[in-house]
Amino acid sequence: MTRRHGYALLSAIIAVIVGLSAAIYVGVAAGDGSASTNALDKGGAQHNSAAPASTGIWVGSWSASPAGAEPGTETFGTAGRSVRNVVHTSVGGTSARITLSNLYGQTALTVTHASIAVAVASDTAAASADTMRRLTFGGSTAVVIPAGQQVLSDAVRIVIPQGSDVLVTTYSPSPSGPVTYHPHARQISYVAEGDLTEDVTGTGYTEQTPFWRYLTALDVLSNESDGTVVAFGDSLTDGITSTQNANHRWTDVLSERLRTAVQSGQDLPRYSVVNEGISGNQVLASGLGRPADNQSGLARFSRDALARTNVKVIVIDLGVNDILRNPRLADPNKILDGLRTLVREAHAHGIKVIGATLMPFQGHRGYTDAREAVREQVNAEIRSGRIYDAVVDFDKALRDPYNPRRLRSDYDSGDHLHPTDKGFARMAQTFDLNELKGSAPAEL
Repeated sequence: MTRRHGYALLSAIIAVIVGLSAAIYVGVAAGDGSASTNALDKGGAQHNSAAPASTGIWVGSWSASPAGAEPGTETFGTAGRSVRNVVHTSVGGTSARITLSNLYGQTALTVTHASIAVAVASDTAAASADTMRRLTFGGSTAVVIPAGQQVLSDAVRIVIPQGSDVLVTTYSPSPSGPVTYHPHARQISYVAEGDLTEDVTGTGYTEQTPFWRYLTALDVLSNESDGTVVAFGDSLTDGITSTQNANHRWTDVLSERLRTAVQSGQDLPRYSVVNEGISGNQVLASGLGRPADNQSGLARFSRDALARTNVKVIVIDLGVNDILRNPRLADPNKILDGLRTLVREAHAHGIKVIGATLMPFQGHRGYTDAREAVREQVNAEIRSGRIYDAVVDFDKALRDPYNPRRLRSDYDSGDHLHPTDKGFARMAQTFDLNELKGSAPAEL
């Protein structure tokens, strides 16, 4: 039997099994991002009950935007392999649920087995055995995710500590076409041959990967947090030059800073922080393809920001790529109009918006004096208070005091655009945490 015929037969068998499962078709439109199910897990108790029923509210503990279709996966996807994503929690909880995306798939994605567990340590595929839980979708262990859509799992009882690494594993036995992924994870995840979804040893996970695949969100039922802060941006938010596996993006540092301040008794909101940055992202322009790779901020804002769980504040740091990647000279007014549109959409949902000034990039290969003038025009309008509810001045905090068109040398990763770990930490320290208080004004 040829490999092609083998896959076809296996796909047919899986289709029959899945067709007999109840309530497995729990998809939602990719552009709308709303939850498809919120039911408690109905799977076997031996796999899902460990923590007692608890109170709390659902908040985002981790997230990553779907950014494109993974090259090399166009035909078989991850058929016959277990994908173990490693993610770092912003807050802890006593129950969890995940979102899986097939946004860039060209055919339906069948997941027959999925699990969640707390890692025994950092930098490992091994799980703490007593935390391993089987995930279900509408009460079934299998789920079909139509092309272009996403699903939300049932909630499962599991104690997840704040600041821990969590392992979310999926297994798909049949070819599914392009894999929806987030390429710049700055976190090593793992892949194993065969269905090792509930394996706790991690020994079979011999392949490492710098990507997050399919997984786009981890929510927790938490008594530690009253809402979610979404950081919405480009590579500066994605943390593309931060140290791998170290959680040194500015969003990580901000999360820890806010948590420490609240624990010390400061009168501040108890919020989690999740990261919705995509490297190369622009306010106005999307990439190629259908759906487009690296969708513009305007195109993805509803799914990646507004639809995240219990969002209270959105921090927007976008605009640099509109300047640097525009083959012509970017129009500052169009960039600003795009930012105003994002703010209006957030306000319509009662969400406060904090905006960041655009950091300098002299020395970068895309720098010109004309582009610098556009950046300065955009920043002047942002600082005026006519765009956002509040402003965090990343530009002022990281620029060279002797040459404000350039990053300070110890904040510069070397490409004159992206910060070092020290620079990312400085971005988080620049935040006035009091600006996280309050809600969107009735009228800006």
